Amino acid sequence: MMEMCEYAISNAEAFAEQLSKELQVLDGANIQSIMASEKQVNILMQLLDEALAEVDTIEGKLSSYEEMLQSVKEQMDQISQSNRLIQISNTNNGKLLNEIQFLVNYMDLSKGHIRALQDGDLTSPKGIEACINASEALLQCMNVALRPGHDKLMAVKQQQLLFADLRDTFARRLTNHLNNVFVHQFNHFSHFKMTIPQFYRSSCLSLPGHDQSSTLSQHTAELTLPKHNPLHRDLLRYAKLMEWLKNTHREKYEGLSRTYVDYMSRLYEREIKDFFEVAKIKMAGTTKEAKGKFATLPRKESALKQETESLHGSSGKLTGSTSSLNKLTVQGSNSRRSQSSSLLDMGNMSASDLDVADRTKFDKIFEQVLSELEPLCLAEQDFISKFFKLQQHPTVTPPLAQPETEESDGGMPSRVPPQAEHRHSLSSEKDMVRLMMNKIFQSIETELNSLIALGDKIDSFNSLYMLVKMSHHVWTAENVDPASYLSTTLGNVLVTVKRNFDKCISGQIRQMEEVKISKKSKVGILLFVTGFEEFAELAETIFRNAERRGDLDKAYVKLIRAVFMNVEKVANESQKTPRDVVMMENFHHIFSTLSRLKISCLDAEKREAKHKYTDHLQSYVINSLGQPLEKLNHFFEGVEARVAQGIREEEVSYQLAFNKQELRKVIKEYPGKEVKKGLDNLYKKVDKHLCEEESLLQVVWHSMQDEFIRQYKHFEDLIGRCYPGSGITMEFTIQDMLEYFSSIAQSH
Repeated sequence: MMEMCEYAISNAEAFAEQLSKELQVLDGANIQSIMASEKQVNILMQLLDEALAEVDTIEGKLSSYEEMLQSVKEQMDQISQSNRLIQISNTNNGKLLNEIQFLVNYMDLSKGHIRALQDGDLTSPKGIEACINASEALLQCMNVALRPGHDKLMAVKQQQLLFADLRDTFARRLTNHLNNVFVHQFNHFSHFKMTIPQFYRSSCLSLPGHDQSSTLSQHTAELTLPKHNPLHRDLLRYAKLMEWLKNTHREKYEGLSRTYVDYMSRLYEREIKDFFEVAKIKMAGTTKEAKGKFATLPRKESALKQETESLHGSSGKLTGSTSSLNKLTVQGSNSRRSQSSSLLDMGNMSASDLDVADRTKFDKIFEQVLSELEPLCLAEQDFISKFFKLQQHPTVTPPLAQPETEESDGGMPSRVPPQAEHRHSLSSEKDMVRLMMNKIFQSIETELNSLIALGDKIDSFNSLYMLVKMSHHVWTAENVDPASYLSTTLGNVLVTVKRNFDKCISGQIRQMEEVKISKKSKVGILLFVTGFEEFAELAETIFRNAERRGDLDKAYVKLIRAVFMNVEKVANESQKTPRDVVMMENFHHIFSTLSRLKISCLDAEKREAKHKYTDHLQSYVINSLGQPLEKLNHFFEGVEARVAQGIREEEVSYQLAFNKQELRKVIKEYPGKEVKKGLDNLYKKVDKHLCEEESLLQVVWHSMQDEFIRQYKHFEDLIGRCYPGSGITMEFTIQDMLEYFSSIAQSH
């Protein structure tokens, strides 16, 4: 309309008038249309009236139909109600069936399992396997998580009572059987228990028909411990049953643990005591006195018993200074120790008292003792962990109920009580293993300390062997299991060994400080100097590639400083031998020892020893040689004094006291024959001062020759400078002097 009336904007009034006209035209058309459709409206109304009549007819028919179906509806309602009740009944029956199946499946124990628990054979492999399966099935039945209300059912209560009765019956049977096994095995091993005289008699006499089975006597005679692998193998068959007992009857489980520990501690105590008895006897036999003493052991049982009792006391330990062993090992060295208290004869270090073969034998015995104990302890600890199930915390079998059901605390009298109610007093299962091992092997540490004390009494240097061996075994045990009983025990014993080693070093230093020298004989090489050499040679052999090398290096430093200090002390106190000779010879020996052994931690001491040796060699040569041409020496000292006062060298000969004539007089007093005689006396004097074992006589004599030649050349030089052209010469030449020194040395 806007497009048709372009003037709508510019002439609104014309536009409005136009619209009004068109509206009037439309209204007229509309009225005409209404008047034309009246007929059609009437027709429509007529049709509506007819439709209403039809509706009334249909409603009448529907009412009649409804009256006809009323009885059917009531019947259908009744049928529907019946179907709903049937469905509820089916659902309840299904749930009841599930509950019954759950109880039957998880709380029913087969007759075979019941027979196994009541009368199963616990001696045969098949019987043990059947008992294991039955016990596991019983545990599953007892640990099933009941749903709410199950515990009120009479059948469930009866099953629970049955399970509790089966559990108690089987636990009692199992406990009694294992107790009998422990007793039988203990008696079996104890049957072959023999006293020391008996096994020595059996092993030495070799009686015909002697049982060659693995008896304790044979093991002990060979210094080996009986192996309990058969016992462990037999008992490990019951490991799963022990785990079942641990989870179901903690009191009986702990009772069995105590029983096993009690029997095995007594068994091991006997075996270990016998084992260490023989080790001590063999160890004591490393000294010649002890060898002679114990040579008649097989023939004199009563004497052996008396010696053994006095050796170890009633408790199997060393009795101290009153023991016969102490007498055996110390008596032979008393005379030697009365002569000198040096480091050499400490601990019977004299070659006449104890040779290298004896020390090697001791080392083998000690190593064999540790090598026998190590697998024994490791095997026993491994068995305890496996048999008593202590390698991990015990776990309760998970309930077999479905995830959607709730676990019930329900009053099941036969179920395993919560773990918190049976918590052991120890903080962890490792503590329990350690406690059991400590009780079973309670004698090992005591016996080891006793053996170590014996070895230390026999020879204090045995502490070196023991320190190396014990350190190695501790290191090995820690690599296997740092918390094991073996590692802990050997670590404790290692402390004792290290203490003995330190005591040995301190004792040697103390004896150096207390050393006394003879006033009537020459000193020579001090015994503690050669003792240090033997100690170092022995230690270097023992500690080669050892773990405790640092301990030896610290001991070296302490010992060498003590040796240095006491050599100087002896040199200062020496009356027969000059101080320089004592210092020179001993420091030369020390230097030679350190150079040969190449001990890196003593390099500074080696250089110091060389320096002291050379200084005192030079000092002794100068002091001993002195001024062999004494008057000539005094004459030239006067000449040098005049020159020092400012007189020219060529004018000295004009001095009255130092003219050529005076010089010739002094020179004539020292003909070659007299010089040789003086040198011969000097050689004898030096020979008396020096000792033969160090062989320094030729070195000193050569140094004196060099010093004499130096003085001779000095005199010739002064004659040439102060008396030029005088033609004055010595009565003998340097070549004559060399011949004197050579002939004197050869003649002696």
